[in-house]
Amino acid sequence: MAFWPKKSTTSNPTASRTQEFEDSTEVLTTGAKPISDSKQIYKEKKFTGAGLSAINLSDAAKNNENSVTKSVKVSIITEFFPPDYAATGQLIEELVKQLEQQGVNIEVFTGQPGYAFSTANAPSVEEEGAIRIRRSRSTQVWSGRIRGKAVNGVLFTLRAFLHIIRNFRRHNVFLVTSAPPFLPIAGYLAHLCLKISYVCLIYDLYPDIAIALEVIKRNHWLAGFWRQLNRMMWRKSKGIVVLSPDMKKRVIAICPEVADKVSVIHSWGDPDLIVPIAKEINWFAEEHNLVNKFTVLYSGNMGRCHDMDTILETAKQLRNEPIQFVCIGSGAKRKSFIEAVNKSGVTNFLFLPYQDKQVLPYSLTACDLSLVSVEAGMESLVAPSKLYPALAAGRPIAAICSKYSYLRQLIAEGKCGVCVENGDSLALAEFIRLLNSDRQLAELMGKASRQYLQSNFTPQIIAKEYFRVLEKSHL
Repeated sequence: MAFWPKKSTTSNPTASRTQEFEDSTEVLTTGAKPISDSKQIYKEKKFTGAGLSAINLSDAAKNNENSVTKSVKVSIITEFFPPDYAATGQLIEELVKQLEQQGVNIEVFTGQPGYAFSTANAPSVEEEGAIRIRRSRSTQVWSGRIRGKAVNGVLFTLRAFLHIIRNFRRHNVFLVTSAPPFLPIAGYLAHLCLKISYVCLIYDLYPDIAIALEVIKRNHWLAGFWRQLNRMMWRKSKGIVVLSPDMKKRVIAICPEVADKVSVIHSWGDPDLIVPIAKEINWFAEEHNLVNKFTVLYSGNMGRCHDMDTILETAKQLRNEPIQFVCIGSGAKRKSFIEAVNKSGVTNFLFLPYQDKQVLPYSLTACDLSLVSVEAGMESLVAPSKLYPALAAGRPIAAICSKYSYLRQLIAEGKCGVCVENGDSLALAEFIRLLNSDRQLAELMGKASRQYLQSNFTPQIIAKEYFRVLEKSHL
């Protein structure tokens, strides 16, 4: 079901539709719980006490906070980090910078670039201010195939384990990402050997994704072994960070005894980097002839967990209308998707490669509508990070997802777009036509997108939530 106003029969259809949009979203969001409680958590507390002035108490609180912050010495373990353009690496870079600004002593252990634009090698040791980056040598065996990626991931996990063993005295907590998926085992084994403290950051939930994609069967021994390994790693961890409420429910269903450890911390977009730019003055839009066309943008990974079929079927319905679809990025489905588009005879599609981070402020704003998609049944296994930069761009959002997805709560609460069910290309096409004919409504939704991000999902807000988990985990 799509959530937007019906066409008006009044003499002022634009104003009527805008009002209906505001009324309908108010109904949809009634009773919705806030996505982020970081404002409440970090709200300044007031103290009173005999013999102590408010100023002295404030200074004491600040000194205590600085002392606690400096005592947190974090090592982040992730296979991908800039100059890689992989989204996980770029997000970790932004998180690291925010934590460093809060005074956290921080180091990153990562691999050599595997998805970089212009370089295959980066310094083995690099320092950016107070941030230290260590890169292991990389192994690229059949890197374009699933088995090759698995082998490369295993080798990086072994190197990560050795790194933790050698440096465990320099850090009091390790943040271990699920890139690659079994990387947290390095933290688990190091804990068994040296009792180190580690936190698991889960981007995607395996082996459940592999089972859903029919890469392995549900009753395969590897699936059972992997699940048992997850339970062991989660039980020994000091904390578990997931990216959505749906993922939290899934983790707790698998391992109920870790319920108190699981924190939902969303991804983020940087409103200082991504600023709304009118297409008329956007060089990227001009370069690709998008200024005078209503443009629908899909920017990011076109992977096995993303619904591209609904997008193609929508484009078919709009092939004779002045609507331009743009897909920027790569992924496992990109090649087959391009082939399907060409076979269909649709000509309103433009495919572009991943863009450098410096180009993102222009590529993400060279559109009138941003798309986010998740395959049906994947809502508790993955969380699309592309949503948050799209919100920062100040454009309406259309999310293609199941009726059970947490994305529906976000979009409804933010009043920034619609959600359509997987396969419902009719609803998506209707929404695109509505925005094309009602630019005032599109502008209203776009402003709501950016405001929603600024209130809930900025790097500063999210970094505070990570700090809270890390500070608790090293005690």
